[in-house]
Amino acid sequence: MTTVRTRLAEGGRVVIPAAFRRALGLRVGDQLTLSLVDSEIRVASRVHGWREARDLLRPFVEGTASMADELIAERREQGQGE
Repeated sequence: MTTVRTRLAEGGRVVIPAAFRRALGLRVGDQLTLSLVDSEIRVASRVHGWREARDLLRPFVEGTASMADELIAERREQGQGE
């Protein structure tokens, strides 16, 4: 299922069908991002946004090491010198 019809409810509310929520792993209270692209409203989860940002930045990060792991290792080295 990729397309469904729905109606705009009071207060601008739109119901996302359960099958779509399950497919995207959405739960009540999740934050979503709405984008207006070529006269279409696109809905994305924050997780999708993080993945998209990571994928955009990946070519600019050298190596495959985790930046967090590198920072932790650097801090440990600094701590040993004190």
